[in-house]
Amino acid sequence: MTHANLLGPDPTKLPERPEAEAAMDSGTDPAEVAAEHPDFSEAWAALAERSLAADEFVAAYAFARTGYHRGLDQLRRAGWKGFGPVPWEHRPNQGFLRSVAALAKAAGRIGETDEYERCRQLLDDSDPAAAQAAGLAD
Repeated sequence: MTHANLLGPDPTKLPERPEAEAAMDSGTDPAEVAAEHPDFSEAWAALAERSLAADEFVAAYAFARTGYHRGLDQLRRAGWKGFGPVPWEHRPNQGFLRSVAALAKAAGRIGETDEYERCRQLLDDSDPAAAQAAGLAD
């Protein structure tokens, strides 16, 4: 049995982005989606993940950091105060959480240990399932 903080903040859920999500679902290149929807973290996360797969760690870091910052802006507009749940199961949150995971991976590959640890902690604090779902399980 878990003991949740009943006085803690409600989960933050980013708004749906049907047009951008449809573009990603149809296989549109994430670079095109990011150019059309520059605040759509899912496209930046996909670019970061593609760069990681190609061993392009500096590019991955840059793409992931962009998705992370765009997601932070949106989370704050949605009422997030820098803490509290950001549930993975809500698709609009996944772009931000995937960006954080990709940033952790890229940071780890370029030796930026402190950034890796901050990202891991943010993922765990946001939703304990996020790291594993984003491919960053220990």
